[in-house]
Amino acid sequence: MNKSLIAASLVAVVAVYGVMRVRTVLGADVVKDPAAPDTKAASPLDFTMKDIDGKDLNLADYKGKVVMIVNVASKCGFTPQYKGLEALYEKYKDKGFVILGFPANNFKSQEPGTDAQIKQFCTATYNVSFPMFSKISVKGDDQAPLYKLLTSKDANGDFAGDIGWNFTKFLVGKDGKVYARFGSSTKPDDAKVVEAIEKGLK
Repeated sequence: MNKSLIAASLVAVVAVYGVMRVRTVLGADVVKDPAAPDTKAASPLDFTMKDIDGKDLNLADYKGKVVMIVNVASKCGFTPQYKGLEALYEKYKDKGFVILGFPANNFKSQEPGTDAQIKQFCTATYNVSFPMFSKISVKGDDQAPLYKLLTSKDANGDFAGDIGWNFTKFLVGKDGKVYARFGSSTKPDDAKVVEAIEKGLK
């Protein structure tokens, strides 16, 4: 094999690896019919979490709604998605939709602030009005139990897998079961996200 063919082959391999790496980090989108039966017993709404003001909030209070769970960060390239998330919330909140934002500092220290600082940033910069929670860990040895469930193959089937980056989005149906997962690069106003929310609300 001549040198030019070898070089071309190496370039192709590197390109494929790069695409796979981006897909792994940002996450592939997975969507199922929210009306389809689900044999998984556990629900991400079975947890009590601290809200951003430090008060206990039982996520079971949101059962019967379509819930988006998203790990957020204030200093990320995807941080402007807060604007799209707030727009989604404003559009569908009266129809039974809610977004739960969980700040996390797992990725390049992109959420370094205190809960009070995070709250101030979100409200002042993006007018966030959907429920925000105390900062947690979404991966690693100190991973919050909520995210252990969300990422567990045994508990969450096709929607499992490590959180690759900030702004990974899970949709939970009215039955309390996950029916969609969207990667960081999928914007809140993406047609796939909107369609999945509207299906869940029917």
